[in-house]
Amino acid sequence: MRVVWLREFGPPDVLEVGDAPDPAPGPGQVVVDVVAAGVNFVETQVRAGRFGADGTDLPTIPGNEVGGVVSAVGAGVDPGLVGRRVVTSTGGSGGYAERVAVSADGVIPVPDGLDLRDATALFTQGRTAVALTKAAAIQPGDRVLVEAAGGGVGSLLVQLARTAGAGMVVAAAGGERKLAVARDLGADVLVDYRDPAWADRVREATDGAGVDVVFDGVGGDVGRTAFELLAPRGRFVLFGMASGAPTQATLAEVLSRGLTVVGFGGGRQIRSPEHARALAAEALAEAAAGRLRPVIGQTFPLERAADAHAAIESRETVGKTLLVP
Repeated sequence: MRVVWLREFGPPDVLEVGDAPDPAPGPGQVVVDVVAAGVNFVETQVRAGRFGADGTDLPTIPGNEVGGVVSAVGAGVDPGLVGRRVVTSTGGSGGYAERVAVSADGVIPVPDGLDLRDATALFTQGRTAVALTKAAAIQPGDRVLVEAAGGGVGSLLVQLARTAGAGMVVAAAGGERKLAVARDLGADVLVDYRDPAWADRVREATDGAGVDVVFDGVGGDVGRTAFELLAPRGRFVLFGMASGAPTQATLAEVLSRGLTVVGFGGGRQIRSPEHARALAAEALAEAAAGRLRPVIGQTFPLERAADAHAAIESRETVGKTLLVP
């Protein structure tokens, strides 16, 4: 089968398309014929030898999330799974491939009527967005600011905030193309955080009151500015640092304003594999019901995995990036 190999750390072009033996299902496993594989920012960092590269044994096949059709089952697995459309994690590697062997316990059935590519786009980012929305405890009428609102998680947060009853959703992103995505998904206020005056536009839109919830996926200067826009007793929910640096704030600032800061890493919002599967299933169900729509901004064949990584690193992508074998 065709796969993408990472044999050394470096720029995107170190990714090479090659061959690997077809996987066979072991006891408790299934083989999934891959229809789409997710490409994530963290994978670009591992490939470059930065964040997450420690402990990565080379050569390896990157990729942690796939959607496809079960084609074979191992001992102890219900044969009725053959032919089922599923999404699943590969356990951290192996997803950039035509087929994967994974634990049967980890596969999540895709609801009828939901496209497999959409389901793949929702698998990890959907469960993340659902968990973040629950952590934010959005109340009816809340003013919600979503950073990186044109990205995979951010575009879902815009929709989930609206569904949760937010009175105003402010979408912050870099560039008109990304802001247009947020507009189409229901954002009320659009601000380009590359504009030095973007915070003034948010204050104007909120009549100087600021916002009640911030979803911080950028960090750095953008995250700090968003932190300062929080109203007293607001909630600051972190889920990334696309800028390369975390948002800086002191404990005194948090306490003096009665703020709640919620971190996403370290299993704080996803408590167990079972919980992760439940959150993913909830995201898929919302999509099947027409209440949540993933944005698939770009797809690439396996042969262009390097281009997919380069596109993500350029920060010009919108929504989710997929490899399509």
